[in-house]
Amino acid sequence: MKKDSDLRLNLQRIDGKGYKAYKDIKGRYNFKNYELIIDHVQGDPFALPSRVRIVMSMAESGFGPNLYSNKSRKTAFCDFITRSFHLTAKRITVKNRGSGKSGLITIDHPGQEILERTSVLVNNSHLEVRFVMGFPAFGRRIAGKHAEEMFFEELPKIVCESLYLSALDESKLNRHIETSEDADAIRRQLSDIHCIAFIADGAILPRKTGIDPRPLENGDVIPFKSPKSYLVELSVPNAGIIKGMGIPTGITLIVGGGYHGKSTLLSAVEMGIYNHIPGDGREFVISHPDAVKIRAEDGRRVEKVWITPFISNLPFQRDTTAFSTDDASGSTSQAANIMEALEIGAACLLIDEDTSATNFMIRDQRMQMLVSKDNEPITPFIDRIRQLKDEFRVSTILVIGGCGDYFDVADNVICMNCYLPEDVINQTTEIVNKYPTDRIKEVSGKFGSVIHRIPDNKSIDPSRDRHAVKISEKGVNGIVFGKHMIDLGSIEQLVSSSQTRAIGDAINLCKKYINTEQSLKDVLEMLLTEINKNGLSVLNSNPMGNYAQFRKYELAAAINRLRTLKMDQKK
Repeated sequence: MKKDSDLRLNLQRIDGKGYKAYKDIKGRYNFKNYELIIDHVQGDPFALPSRVRIVMSMAESGFGPNLYSNKSRKTAFCDFITRSFHLTAKRITVKNRGSGKSGLITIDHPGQEILERTSVLVNNSHLEVRFVMGFPAFGRRIAGKHAEEMFFEELPKIVCESLYLSALDESKLNRHIETSEDADAIRRQLSDIHCIAFIADGAILPRKTGIDPRPLENGDVIPFKSPKSYLVELSVPNAGIIKGMGIPTGITLIVGGGYHGKSTLLSAVEMGIYNHIPGDGREFVISHPDAVKIRAEDGRRVEKVWITPFISNLPFQRDTTAFSTDDASGSTSQAANIMEALEIGAACLLIDEDTSATNFMIRDQRMQMLVSKDNEPITPFIDRIRQLKDEFRVSTILVIGGCGDYFDVADNVICMNCYLPEDVINQTTEIVNKYPTDRIKEVSGKFGSVIHRIPDNKSIDPSRDRHAVKISEKGVNGIVFGKHMIDLGSIEQLVSSSQTRAIGDAINLCKKYINTEQSLKDVLEMLLTEINKNGLSVLNSNPMGNYAQFRKYELAAAINRLRTLKMDQKK
């Protein structure tokens, strides 16, 4: 291992030379209290910044093993350190050190959610921090003195102020870890209390804007409060007893007037698959880990999906038992989205009528009289929703504002009134009895068995002609995979581009598990077993600091939207 003085001499030697001379500083250097590792040097100041690591002993850092004694605490601890490093680097780093990304020191930036990431790794002996630096240059000439300041002045300050227990607010660190641990404890108890979600009293559900996920702070902010009939009490290891509304398994309607908080509640529940940072307002809005948001998605590709429970008897005898299209309609895409979620193991469907295809959700009596069932290929969701509950134990939480026919199939009805929930199941029952629907149920018999599919390995190709593998994320909502773009704009439970980046590489890694026998679900579960055992670092042979944990549902969604994908149904 080289000494820190070797790095200094190297930077002085290459000052003013062409940018490629930075390659000479790649390697490991022993600083006074930590090891500096330069893994990758960018090709020019405008390219992706260089990848760098800090490794220090846990004894040196001062962090005790109680802070990362289980997976929940470890994830939250690493998340806190990532945030600490990011904010400290943002404050200390000197801007405008030259061309392009010159002078940049930053790390994967977490949002409101606490996710397992590769930015910080910890074990009983060492703390490892992975970040990036923009090596400075003027034009394409190395600014060696600026680089020397970055490595020997700025970076040591960042390390000193963000990676030592003595420099941090220990009470904030503990609260961060304990909040996440309590959230996981609630999630584990959901099945015991026969609930699909929990919303704590006092939660702040509204967000600042549709594109700003931070909690609303100004204006009329109304803390959540459970109706007595849905009130449950849960015991957690740190906060003690937490009270709130438990949404039972089964079919739950969320109703209410416009702008009264229906979609806000559903949005909080769909994000409840993640733990949230203290102060988010949704720290204890917790959902079943297998809750999947479903919506219509015009134009998506569908490959050999069994959609017959919802769509059959198409004109020209077109098959729906293994349905494929390059341009799905709203109703067809929503049917495919449900069947694909069931195929992977969804336990709860989250649906908002605002983002659903109307003809998929309902056919009322008048439409049934005008267009007979013999001439209508679509079996609406209202006629399958109870079968999903009874035959598959799949719950549904449905925001509905314009169709009272769903009252007939509901187990629970929650009315949002000025952002506060009310239990209106008794009123709903009275309405059903007083005003019975004359609508005809359009199904007979059972839903049927979910048909699994086997992916074709050759159809998942991230190469570009003769060029090497090309996989890159495009924000949260897109992946460049070889010559094709995977559009994830309708996958609403993704929250970080680091998840999208990890999913792109995970699709490629899936190929080693694909054969003529393994279903898509089998392949994804084998991959996630490997990740759970060895960490997200298995996605790349290089030490990457910008991966975040994802679920099998979002990974499956990305694979299903790959336009070259070929599938065979499992016999």
